[in-house]
Amino acid sequence: MSNYELKEKSMVDMFVTIEGEEWKNATEKSFDKLSKKVSIDGFRKGQAPKALLEKRIPKNELFIQAVEDNANDWMRNALKENDLNPISQPILDIKDVNDQKVDLVFSFAVMPEVKLQDYKGLAYEMEKVEVNDDEVNEEIDRLRNNYAEMEVKEDAADNGDTVNIDYKGFKDGEAFQGGEATNYDLVLGSNSFIPGFEDQLVGTKAGEEKDIDLTFPEDYHAEELKGAAVTFHVKVNEVKVKVLPELDDDFAKDLNMKDVESLDELKKNIQARIEDRKTKAAEADAENKLAEQLVDMVEADIPEVLVEDEIQGQINQLASQIQAYGMSLTQYLQMIGKDADSLKEDYKEGATKTVKMRLALQEIVKQENIEVSDEEIENELQTIADQYQMNIEDVKKAISPEMVRMDVLNQKAMQFVKDNAKKA
Repeated sequence: MSNYELKEKSMVDMFVTIEGEEWKNATEKSFDKLSKKVSIDGFRKGQAPKALLEKRIPKNELFIQAVEDNANDWMRNALKENDLNPISQPILDIKDVNDQKVDLVFSFAVMPEVKLQDYKGLAYEMEKVEVNDDEVNEEIDRLRNNYAEMEVKEDAADNGDTVNIDYKGFKDGEAFQGGEATNYDLVLGSNSFIPGFEDQLVGTKAGEEKDIDLTFPEDYHAEELKGAAVTFHVKVNEVKVKVLPELDDDFAKDLNMKDVESLDELKKNIQARIEDRKTKAAEADAENKLAEQLVDMVEADIPEVLVEDEIQGQINQLASQIQAYGMSLTQYLQMIGKDADSLKEDYKEGATKTVKMRLALQEIVKQENIEVSDEEIENELQTIADQYQMNIEDVKKAISPEMVRMDVLNQKAMQFVKDNAKKA
């Protein structure tokens, strides 16, 4: 006999009572099992009279053994009887037990009931994309800078020029650590050095030497140099100026871009690329806003286990990313001044939205009878293989087809929402 109670956060208490012949058989089997471990003088293990064995095996131990041996089967039968699917590890509690029966409670989370308002007709507002001449010219200037050549300059250095220098810093007449370099290329005006250093090199020429008196900022990273007055002795080895290529058809051809043979074609190509980039960004922004509307519509008593699993998944992803830089998650947390609990709290809001979004899409899949073909799953696997430059068979070993199927279903559900949205 079994029944259940649905509680807050989609938690379920499933009540199972085992009694009569079923309970009698379970306890008899557990008695036989335990009796084989009992030693009584004058008898081989398990061969003593039942009356003697009963005195040596406590009833409570007998009952617990019977539950341990049969709990999983009883639970599976009750889950089937009540049409329940746990999404968390069930926790067993023995509420009452005696010779006649045992009352058990299995506690676990189930997928919540999801209610959606009308998800058709949501607002899809995509920002109008425009590309002006300044944006095109900025991109062309960037290309010209990439192809620029450095030429030695005999005249005095100006902002924007590169000076090759030797320098050595002194504090209270003593050279300080980290304040020395030779043949260092410094772009004047780049603000690479502390304030005042580059300014005092404007107007210098190759072969010139000079002392630069400066004060380090109060917030400088090296404690011993914060607010310190120092002198840099600098020798200018060379002054170089960046010479940009002429903006003409030859420059356009030298870029080796497809279908670009003239300056005019280069500008059209760049304009198209900028427009494509901005269009994709606008589409992503519009889809994010559409998704936010969908999330706000979800009514569900979300189990904590779903949010916790999503948080852990995101933290695992973070750990993998920082591991690529040779750092552990523990080291990263120390660096940012957080502990594991505060990191989880940071992820909680976003993880909750992700779970709501997933539940919404799954509900749309169900309501709209959205399906995925084997061919679509194969195409998605091939896309993943191409993206990571892997063999598709290796991808299939690493990713379960069911996971891919769910991803494609969610993509199709989101596309359904987009297709049925009100376009602004």
